[in-house]
Amino acid sequence: MDANESTPIAVHNPRARKLRSLVWNDFTKERKADGSYVAVCNHCKKQLTASSRSGTTHLKNHLVICTSTKRIKRKKLVVRRFVLKSSDAKSEGVLSSDHSQFDQEASRQDLARMVILHGYPFNIVHHVGFRTFVRNLQPLFKLVSADVVKADCMKMYENERLRLHEVLDRLHSRVSLNVDVWRSNEDVEYACVSCHYVDNDWRLKKKILNFAHVGCPEKEQEISKIILEKLQEWNIDGKLCSIVLDNCSTSDLVASELLGSLRMKGFLISNGDLFYARSCGHLLNLVVQKGLESACEIIDRVRACVQNVKSSQDRLARFQKDAEQMGIPQKPLVLDAPASWPSTYFMLETACQYQEAFKNLVENDVENTCFLSPKDWSDVRAIVGCLQVLYNDATVKFSAAGVPTANLFFRDMCGIHLLLKSWCSSPQLFVASMAKEMLEKFEQYWDLTRTPMAIASVLDPRYKMKPVEYFFNRIYDDASEAKTKIDNVRDSFVNQYNEYIGQSANSSKNQASYGGNSSSYDGADHGNGAECKSSRITLSDTQRGLDQYLKEMSSGHPARSDLDMYLEEAVHPSKSLDDNFDILAWWKYNAAKYPALSMMARDILAIPISVVPLDSEARSLNHYLSATDAVIVECLICAQDWIGDETEVNALALVSSAASFEGHGDECLLPADGD
Repeated sequence: MDANESTPIAVHNPRARKLRSLVWNDFTKERKADGSYVAVCNHCKKQLTASSRSGTTHLKNHLVICTSTKRIKRKKLVVRRFVLKSSDAKSEGVLSSDHSQFDQEASRQDLARMVILHGYPFNIVHHVGFRTFVRNLQPLFKLVSADVVKADCMKMYENERLRLHEVLDRLHSRVSLNVDVWRSNEDVEYACVSCHYVDNDWRLKKKILNFAHVGCPEKEQEISKIILEKLQEWNIDGKLCSIVLDNCSTSDLVASELLGSLRMKGFLISNGDLFYARSCGHLLNLVVQKGLESACEIIDRVRACVQNVKSSQDRLARFQKDAEQMGIPQKPLVLDAPASWPSTYFMLETACQYQEAFKNLVENDVENTCFLSPKDWSDVRAIVGCLQVLYNDATVKFSAAGVPTANLFFRDMCGIHLLLKSWCSSPQLFVASMAKEMLEKFEQYWDLTRTPMAIASVLDPRYKMKPVEYFFNRIYDDASEAKTKIDNVRDSFVNQYNEYIGQSANSSKNQASYGGNSSSYDGADHGNGAECKSSRITLSDTQRGLDQYLKEMSSGHPARSDLDMYLEEAVHPSKSLDDNFDILAWWKYNAAKYPALSMMARDILAIPISVVPLDSEARSLNHYLSATDAVIVECLICAQDWIGDETEVNALALVSSAASFEGHGDECLLPADGD
């Protein structure tokens, strides 16, 4: 210690003047060896002058910046908030126990929910910044280890799984599945099995049931085995209506395996005639990619022109300057991802706007070998015209559907069919050639999807059979072929209806309205997956058909079936083609009028044929999940989907994107909308 420095000595002087300022609650006045006085901060132990002439302002200023004081005040503030909440609760007649005491267990559950919901790594609890934040926010909370957080997350997954299991057990309708194949950074494959259904309150629901690791080289057998196992685990193998396999490279083989197994058990409606479907979004992707393949030579040349400009900052600057002088609207050049046709469309569309700038660049840059003739640019514009219709009028519309029930896009797909046929007759040979390739691909897959989409359209009370009749008569040049296609849809619809008549008769044989006045409607119980609800029948249910029976007996004529009534009555009036009509609300309201048909509507409308599939890049796990054990990955993604439904968070939008996170290369998962 420095010789000039002296140690303060606390002394008691009975004749000393009493310290009146409240600031002295945070300071101790001490006398130094030389007789002078200092004020020692009780929190940080810093010494400040305490002479009678210095006053206390400097002491108050010190308390403002003293970090130790801030921590004490924060603790006091927490306690004060508890007290205020407690008093408020008492004044409102509410029990104050929830407000006045801290719940460590509830806070641990909140932490686990946060980790699941936002995809944070388990060891976030070891990050210095997070620990400081939690300590300052709630000093009473005892931070747990990463292993404990993981265990809490697994427990939350299990609780949510049991809850969803109960929901599916109580479900009165059938369910449909959508299976996507995802990949990790190490090219490990996962089968994402999603369940689509209309719940007992007539709301369309989608839940991820499993995110299962696919490890077998014979992928089609492994995926079909996984699906069958998961159906049994969830006890919905007898409730399956349809399955959509869009992103599986062996989807036909997988569907065949599943169909054979489920047919043997008699679980499928109409012996599985509508079991396997493709989504209209996937069908559109296949068709457009086929067209682009036929035009790949000229598209590659446009891509080379764009790459040439963007590869040099100097060349790009000269290109933009030339474009500005020509009065071309300033838009950034787009370089596409060939696997995503919308990005190719944007590239071609933007390149066409810069046609003159590309021409000028070639004339003034001897090193530039990329050149398109006026005829080439005319062909590119023709491609853009076709893609523009398919993107703006189809893809955007498919993605914008708020409640994507299966009835929505039959008319649009028929419109695309007509467009392709008209393009085949285009005077531009380039367009005609491309359209023929696209039409061939469209009709190949449309045959598989046409019937379920048409049946869903018939269940739309605004249209019923009218769109089927109108479009088929225009699509098929041969009148007899058109009639055959229309009759096939009608027969399939009736056959499906007869299945539901059998189910409803099995559960309540006295409901006269389930009968029918046509001999073609077989009311026999076919026994395919009938869901008996006899345990739920009430006294009023036994008398439900009495009024209808009285009418039948008094008139001397059998009652019409709800199918007869539905098809014979006028269509439901609509203000426009896109009037935000709530088809599920309509069927809920009219379920008593059309009992068997409403059961059919609940199942068919939930088939995910309107879903727009994610591209391959979007179906890739980020670095954090790619390095995580497969069992943990499934628990996190499924739990994220289940609890995210409460907060309107899309789980699959979280798992495919990553942002850097503090420490050790960990990553957090962020929603696509930047939440």
